[in-house]
Amino acid sequence: MELYLDTANVKEVERLARIWPLAGVTTNPSIVAAGKEPLWDVLPRLRQAIGPQGRLFAQTMARDAAGMVAEAKRLTNAFPDLVVKIPVTAEGLTAIKQLKQAGISTLGTAVYSAAQGLLAAMAGAEYVAPYVNRIDAQGGDGIRTVQELQTLLKLHAPQSKILAASFKTPRQAVDCLLAGCEAITLPLDVAQQMLGTPAVESAIEKFEQDWKNVFGNLNL
Repeated sequence: MELYLDTANVKEVERLARIWPLAGVTTNPSIVAAGKEPLWDVLPRLRQAIGPQGRLFAQTMARDAAGMVAEAKRLTNAFPDLVVKIPVTAEGLTAIKQLKQAGISTLGTAVYSAAQGLLAAMAGAEYVAPYVNRIDAQGGDGIRTVQELQTLLKLHAPQSKILAASFKTPRQAVDCLLAGCEAITLPLDVAQQMLGTPAVESAIEKFEQDWKNVFGNLNL
């Protein structure tokens, strides 16, 4: 199972990398723009934050296949192990096929249906990213879409794996893992919710108070 952070916040990646068993970091144009730091400046810092074993993801901006391929090659020339995110459009599928032939790893992103995800996998995407919460927001069922896509990949494209994205709650992430996802990427707020359950702190305080009442200190 691979656990990623969906962010361009280098300080938070550095902080959570000490705690979480991170596989790497995913970014997208909106995330990079929110940080107000140019992509070519933030990617080296993210690479350093996750270490040489972590995987880094960045997305192309072009809308046509030729532009996507050119941008993907520029990205991987600078960061050879980077996974290039390609939106799963008609042009995107063409780009994914060409990048597969060029030996460049891709993630098919902006996936809103199981059929769309399967096409990306069959075109050669290493990862496919269904947008769980956004599917829900459009009246669909994000978890069911993940379940259907997971079944389709096992049957028809076992070389590809789901990297589920777009979460608002830890429960959505857990449900994706229960559906068989091999990878998920979490925004910082959801990652923090997993760590910051109020009941945990309350339990620790009770342990401390009980110990101190008997032994007069908090030492073993």
